[in-house]
Amino acid sequence: MVREDKATWKTNYFLKVIRHLDEYPKVFIVGVDNVGSKQMHQIRQSLRGKAEILMGKNTMIRKAIRGHLENNPSLEKILSHIKGNVGFVFTKEDLVEVRDIILANKVAAPARAGAIAPCDVYIPAGNTGLGPEKTSFFQALAIPTKIARGTIEILSDVHLIKKDEKVGASESTLLNMLKISPFSYGLQIEQVYEDGSCFHPSVLDITSDDILAKFREGIANIASVSLQIGYPTVVSVPHSIINGFKNIAAVALETEITFPQVEQLKAYLEDPSAFAVAAPVEAASESAAPAAEEKKEESEEESDDDMGFGLFD
Repeated sequence: MVREDKATWKTNYFLKVIRHLDEYPKVFIVGVDNVGSKQMHQIRQSLRGKAEILMGKNTMIRKAIRGHLENNPSLEKILSHIKGNVGFVFTKEDLVEVRDIILANKVAAPARAGAIAPCDVYIPAGNTGLGPEKTSFFQALAIPTKIARGTIEILSDVHLIKKDEKVGASESTLLNMLKISPFSYGLQIEQVYEDGSCFHPSVLDITSDDILAKFREGIANIASVSLQIGYPTVVSVPHSIINGFKNIAAVALETEITFPQVEQLKAYLEDPSAFAVAAPVEAASESAAPAAEEKKEESEEESDDDMGFGLFD
């Protein structure tokens, strides 16, 4: 197979970038730090039929995009995010579905000295299985231990490495001895491009209920500010009208001024008893009837006890 010259290769690469930008309306800009070729091959396989991965030098990608801005000016929003070790995932499918596939393809990795920790690392309490000759490693890191049955036992959980800190040689050696691979690496989604807009991947997790709640919160805030500074807006005018009516009603109740909307309220204040709900007459008669029957029964019982004779008969 004849290898194409550099100029031809560049031309074909530019055409490939432009073809992908024209064909796919959605793009993930992903960080590829610590992702090896084998892992990248696995990611490509898992995305087959759903997305295409494109890698290349940032300068070449920027040049290809700038040359295509005349046809699609919105692509300029991508340029500011092409920095560092990044790649592109082009897709026509649902963004959340493709996002989940990308994030699911991660592999465990040991903590190498000098690497920046992507997460906190803890060593759990318990028996390590290491012999007493390894005690110096734990002492150097101020990890409380004891010797139990000829092996080293860690007395309590230890926060060994903090997130975003550089891994030291001692921490790396200890984790390797304990056969702990605390990190996992894969493609990191940094930005998402869709329909001419770039946004953070966290936006994909926002639901319609979240949007509605934020919308309502925004309206309430605007109304509060408008009322406070006395500047009428569409959302504050209804509150201003209601508050104005309350003030007018309060004045009307304290004076002889009246109008239909406050007449019933004034009548209630003048005679609250007129608005009391009386008990239904039928209910009152029904409750009275049993009482009358009981009284009648009592009188009959008394007459039976007398047997028809008076006290002095």
